[in-house]
This record gives sequence, C-alpha cells and structure tokens, in this order.
Amino acid sequence: MIAFLTGRVLEKTPNRIVVDVNGVGYEVFIPLSTFYDIGDEGAAVSVRVYTHVREEAIQLYGFLTNLERQMFERLISVSGIGPKLAVAVLSGLETRDLVAAVQRADIARLTTIPGVGKKTAERIVLELKDRLSQMAAPSSGDAASPASGAERLRADLLSALQNLGYHRPDADRAVDALLKESADQTFEHALKDALRRLMR
Repeated sequence: MIAFLTGRVLEKTPNRIVVDVNGVGYEVFIPLSTFYDIGDEGAAVSVRVYTHVREEAIQLYGFLTNLERQMFERLISVSGIGPKLAVAVLSGLETRDLVAAVQRADIARLTTIPGVGKKTAERIVLELKDRLSQMAAPSSGDAASPASGAERLRADLLSALQNLGYHRPDADRAVDALLKESADQTFEHALKDALRRLMR
C-alpha cells in the first residue's frame, strides 16, 4: 500500500494532483486545503497518502499533514461516507475547525459543508465525537506530536487488516480498542492482538 509520495507536481487542479516520482505519474485526489498549500506545477512536493482499494480501481488520496489524513480515515469509517465525500468534508472546513465542530456536536456548522445534510452531520457526530480527543494538538507539531507514533501504528494496522479482508468499521473498532489499552507496542504484537479481537 502506498503511504507516502515525494516528487514534483506535474499537474494541479482543485481536487487532484499528479505527482511525478522519478518519471512515474501518480494521480492523487486532494482536499482544497492541500490544493491551496501545495506548490505550483514543477514544485517539489511530499504528500501523505491513503490508498483506497476497490474491485475496479485503486485510488490515492493525498494530504500535506498527518492531521488531515487522520481525519480523512476517521470520516470514511462513518457509515455512508466514502472517500469522495470525506474529501468534500475536509474541503468545506479547516481540519481543526472540523474537529472542534464534531466535538461540540455543532450540526449547524457541519451542514454548511456542501454535500453534508443533517442526517450525515448527525452520523459524523455520533460516530466520531468520542474518537477525536487526540486530534486537537497544535499544528506546528503535526509530524512529531506525541500522538503521531500511535497514529502511524493505527494507520499501519488498519492497512494490514483491510489487506487481510476485514471490513473497515470492524478493523477500526478492534484497533481503537487495543490502542486505548496500550499504544506503546510493536506492530507485530498489535496486529496479533487486533486479529484476536476480530476473531472473538
């Protein structure tokens, strides 16, 4: 699974970029926040990537910060929200404002996002409110915040479990439960723990 790309911006539009990595062009779908902060065509770029695998396609979604990618992963775990809507949500509100709106259960603010109706906003709050407590860290330390190690472990575990055929919501629950008990463990040990939980 592709988790990170470093190269140059070959093409750039508000919802996608093409990253040239040593002569290979990767199409990466992005939120507006990434579009505004990324360089112009020809500029060097590094993006954190979420690889979305479907039966008929593999799609890459890119983000400039860990926080954006983490929020994207949380959003697609909500029932009824796919990657395209998750990107639209991230494009509609700055990530920290989005986290704050969910934690305050601010349905009115969430429904200002294009494509998000009242029922979708209520599902986002219901399913994510208690899972965002670690996501309000200062932006200056996105790459090296205390939670970043646990978040990397979480992303690796979810990728491995999905590759093994487990559905995302089930994998989310198992991984969140084991990390709540102990975030300081090796990937191998954590994966075994997650598999045990999923097989109960």
